[in-house]
Formats: sequence, C-alpha cells, structure tokens
Amino acid sequence: MDSPKIVDIGLSQMLSLLVDHNSDKELDVHLVGGFEDVSPNHGNCNTRSESQEKLAGYSFPLCAKIVETLWNRQEKFHIRTLFILGHNTRRDLEGNAYPIFNGFMVGTSTGSITPASFDRTLRCPDEIVRRIRVSASYEDSSWKGKLMETYDTQTDQFKIAPCCWTLRQLDISLSLQDYSDPEILLMCSTSPSAEAPDFVENMRRQWEYLVEHPDWRETFPMKQPRIFERTAEGGWRRQKALIP
Repeated sequence: MDSPKIVDIGLSQMLSLLVDHNSDKELDVHLVGGFEDVSPNHGNCNTRSESQEKLAGYSFPLCAKIVETLWNRQEKFHIRTLFILGHNTRRDLEGNAYPIFNGFMVGTSTGSITPASFDRTLRCPDEIVRRIRVSASYEDSSWKGKLMETYDTQTDQFKIAPCCWTLRQLDISLSLQDYSDPEILLMCSTSPSAEAPDFVENMRRQWEYLVEHPDWRETFPMKQPRIFERTAEGGWRRQKALIP
C-alpha cells in the first residue's frame, strides 16, 4: 500500500481472500516498511507555503491510516510486527534518511521475516508491464482505490489483470526521456536519496515500453489478463490468451 486513499478498500480486498467475515479468528498482522521520509528541519517549519501532506511526509499518514482502519474494523487483529517509521529508519552523516528494510522474505511455515534484496532476474514475470500497470492505473477507473492483485496462491500463477492507459502516458514518457539521470531521480521519486540504484534505469525502461506500445490494447488484447504458469525448471511460461 502506498497511499492512505487505498487502505480501506485494499484491506477489504486482502481480507476477502483470507477469512469469513463472521469468523472470530484473531489475525496476525505484520507491518513492515515506511520510514521517516520527511526532513527533521520540516518539524521546525513555521511557514504555511508547504502543504500539510508534504510536511507530514508520505509514510506517517499511510501508517496511521492502516492502524486506524485495523482498529475500526470488526475483525480481530493482533499486531505482531510493527517495523515502521523511526524503527525502520537509518541516517547517514548528512542526516539523510533511508529505510532499513527495502525488501524481505517471509517464511510462511515459521513466520520469520528476513531482510532481502531482489535483482531484476528475481522479480518474476512481466516486470515492466507490472510496473506500468501500477504507475498508470490512476487513469483506469476500474482500479480506483484497489490493490493490484498479481499472484494467485491457489493456482501458483501470475495473473496480470488488464489495465487501461491513455496517450497521456506516451506524452509523459516522451517528455521525460531527455532529462538527465539526476533530474529524473528528483522529479520522479518522493524519496530520491533512498531509491535503489536501478530506479532511473527502471523508469527509462517503462518509458521505452510506452513509446513502443502506446495503446494499452496491444498489451491486453480484448482486455484479457496476462497469465504465467510455473515451469518444471522453476521459471515462468506465459499462457496463450483466449481471444473470443
């Protein structure tokens, strides 16, 4: 979750896959991520020129909304892990803040959480399309306020549901391609100092794809999902789309 606006519907989506709403089962909650992404100097700012949202950063309003929503729901929750905000923040000598956790693995049989980093080869299939779908979904009203469901645990498949985007994405891509890497980092990231080394490269790869495929129907013909099955060797193979 990356915005307070999707927390209510997003949690409902997640819980609909897990529990019967009439159940009294207590659900374990692990909240990891979100760091102190606002400068300490902002706490002493007395001007009103900056919005309250910017002064609060991005992580605090999101974390507060998640906890508030858990509290107000009818299900029973037990927060087992709360590694967020100050607990998930380290600072360099210049005071720049970075998240301690950029990624992690969960042992589903034990519940253990281990820090991890993932290169491009480990991000599973259709990485660029999935990235574009996340960044362009605001133009598709069918995804408003929803989480992007991708992996189906029941069938062990990646199901990349269709997402529409407009030619505005092409205009944005063309306009940003000529900027330098430092300029792209500053313009496209909410936390430039904390991004992964391949952040700008991934942005450029998205724009290249959108320039080559400006019409979303090339990616999702007949609004069919892109489905990937696991192979015997552990890789992924795309199913042929069923076009009516």
